[in-house]
This record gives sequence, structure tokens and C-alpha cells, in this order.
Amino acid sequence: MLILIAPENDIPNEIEILHQLFQEGLQYYHLRKPTKNYQAHCDYLNQIDKQYHNRIVVHHFHELINEFNLKGIHFPEQKRINHIDNPGRYFLNLEMYGKTISSSFHKPETLVNCEFEFDYHFLSPVFSSISKEGYEGKGFDVNHIDKRIIALGGINETNISEAYQLGFNGVAVLGSVWKSENVLKSFERLKDTIQ
Repeated sequence: MLILIAPENDIPNEIEILHQLFQEGLQYYHLRKPTKNYQAHCDYLNQIDKQYHNRIVVHHFHELINEFNLKGIHFPEQKRINHIDNPGRYFLNLEMYGKTISSSFHKPETLVNCEFEFDYHFLSPVFSSISKEGYEGKGFDVNHIDKRIIALGGINETNISEAYQLGFNGVAVLGSVWKSENVLKSFERLKDTIQ
């Protein structure tokens, strides 16, 4: 499983590149744009061909799931802490049938003790981050945890196999794709490495 996370700040030709990535087989695109407001999220999504909306997971403004045919919603750690204790109330006005729900974690024990059943869980930083300076990798071994866990942090084609050996069910990437010379080629190499 290969997840691509959006660059935090827009990059030139981002939507055009994104369409090429979808055509290359991108199945999970996590839309994480913390500085964009609700309308800016709508504008961004409206630029993307509707046929690809069902591959997009939103981190902010979960109510977008009612407006667009999205893949699912993601809870950043703080949002999970704030809302998931009473999930019944949180999901009341969200059309979640057939959608994915995921969340971010930074400690394996928090992930183990989380009683809410997410479809998959980000755990980071596994390796030292490419996009965030001073974000040191922890090399988590999750072989003993019976949940679907995605490695995040410093993932590139040279350490994907190590992530799988550590017990992860997939990887999420940001810097190794968006900060590369050729975004498309980087994505293809990661995809080939996983296959």
C-alpha cells in the first residue's frame, strides 16, 4: 500500500502533476493543506478530475466528504484526541458509508491502546524525515501489533523493504516524491519497489 501526502504548500503545476500520478496508479492521496480554508479546499478539489475524487482522503474539513465523492477522512493526532472519545456524535452529520477512516500516531503504545477501529494508522517518524528538519526516525518495530499500520517519515525506495520487515503494511510518502527532481519518476520507482 502506497499513500502519497499532499505538499503542505502548493507547488507549480501541482494539479497537472497530480493527474499524471493518478494516471500512473496512485490509489491513496492524502489531502493535507493545513493553511487552506474550507473554500480553498473546495477550489482545490474542483480542479481535480471527478473520476479521481474517490482516491482522495481529507485531513481537514471532514464535512467535504458530503460534498465530494471522496475516499475517506483522516484524523491528525490532535483531532483524534479531541473527537474520537465520542465518535457517535462526531460522525452524526458525515456521510461515511463505504469511506475509509484513518489517523496519525507517534507512539506504538498509543496505537495499540486506541479502541476506535481505524481502517489504517500512520505511525511516524519511522526513518528521519525528508520534509521536516530535525524529525529523527525511531525505527519502530510493529510486527507484534495486529492492526493495519502505515510507515511514515523518511520513506524512500532504499528503505521500503526495511519498513515491511519492521511489520508495516504499507508506506506513506511526502518529501521523497514532492522534493525530487522528477515527481512522476520518483513515484513510479516507489511503486515498482513495493510491487
